[in-house]
Amino acid sequence: MSATPETTSTDPYTLTPEGIKDPPMGWRASFRYLGPGLILSASIVGSGELIATTTLGAEVGFALLWLVIFSTFVKVAVQVELARWTIATGQPALTGYNRVPPRIGRMGWVNVLWMVLALTKLLQLGGIIGGTAVAFSILLPFGPDPLAFQSLLIWTSMLALGSIALLWTNSYRLIERGAVLLVVIFTFVTVGIALGLPFTPFAYGAGDVASGLTFLIPAGAVGAAIAMFGITGVGADEITFYTYWCIEKGYARWAGPNDGSEAWVRRANGWIRVMYKDAFISWLVYTFGTLAFYIMGAAVLNPQGLVPEGNGMITTLSRIYTDVLGEWASIAFLIGAIAVLGSTMWAAVPSWSRMYVNLLATMGVLDWQDPVARLRWIRIFTVALPLLWAVVYLTIQSPVVMVQIGGVMTGIFLVATVVAVWYLRSTETDPRLRGGTTFNVLLVVSSVAIGLLGVYTLLQVFGLGIG
Repeated sequence: MSATPETTSTDPYTLTPEGIKDPPMGWRASFRYLGPGLILSASIVGSGELIATTTLGAEVGFALLWLVIFSTFVKVAVQVELARWTIATGQPALTGYNRVPPRIGRMGWVNVLWMVLALTKLLQLGGIIGGTAVAFSILLPFGPDPLAFQSLLIWTSMLALGSIALLWTNSYRLIERGAVLLVVIFTFVTVGIALGLPFTPFAYGAGDVASGLTFLIPAGAVGAAIAMFGITGVGADEITFYTYWCIEKGYARWAGPNDGSEAWVRRANGWIRVMYKDAFISWLVYTFGTLAFYIMGAAVLNPQGLVPEGNGMITTLSRIYTDVLGEWASIAFLIGAIAVLGSTMWAAVPSWSRMYVNLLATMGVLDWQDPVARLRWIRIFTVALPLLWAVVYLTIQSPVVMVQIGGVMTGIFLVATVVAVWYLRSTETDPRLRGGTTFNVLLVVSSVAIGLLGVYTLLQVFGLGIG
């Protein structure tokens, strides 16, 4: 997968007859064309799983196990439908969002709301860089106290500058592959520990699992539950930036421009089927990871009354491992936490850079189809965003709260995303590319569920709770 936009002749955002390629048939042939979902997994298996999901398990025990499963499953259909539009048109999400009426000047209302989301995401992404800095500081502190401001300042600065250097020097492909590998390994280790807990002092049984499938939200856990729903699985931001990676992988370019022919329909549907496989693999990875983190929080932290808070988040979360495997596991956990949170941060930098630049293009600041200007602006945000996230974290220094605030706004923006997906589906997606009956039913169910939760979230935010 290309880490940056390419030259004009091979620009993935420009569809030409010369760029078309017949899609592979079957899983084996498709495997080499998978990739966007791995970037998605690197981003997802991070703040949501390690911080929000584990924290929720520590707070309420097994009671919200059903919401973990529901959260990871319900949003996939919306992700796939938006990616279908992208493959059909060759355009990224924010370009499409800007066409959804009503408009405010040059801006569509969805993009206006996206700007609000981006502001709250500064907190969430600041929490991620902060959590990574805390893990590094505990592992290799500068000074006697690993949670002292001096050590955190040094590590946060090193992380921000290191991320910029890795991306600016075009080494992102290497760091992405390494981060994804570490996340997968860490997730499998975590799943193994979760499955092994019944043989430890922190055993859980069928009754505990059954109590978590009652479809109820305990009193006092609404805020954490909403934040978890917004963050875990594909959030509104991941649904949005998945379209950019589908384009840069080549799905839209290989399908080619829509000339109305049956050959184009065949190619486009073929690459959409590849995208289905890509999304499915990604879903498997983050669903099992999410369940494992939640179960460990519920089984290990909750009985001890331990809830991750402030800069002590990493220390508290490490109890999941040390209480089960012994003190030696603390180092393994810290390395894993760095891999998980770091991969999220490093996947977020190029993803958010592209979305910010796309937003500026809809405002007329640059021509999105000009690869030179696009790359120049992406590099500007590649430098600015890590530095800004670092400043936000060092100012607030509460990773859990920062991540949860971002999660609540993500849940609200999901509603706008659903509206945009249905508008683009009805007005711009070629009817010959739409999914079958089963998928369409799932899309409706997903859309209704996200809409209801979005309304519920707004009522809670404004103090108009139901029940």
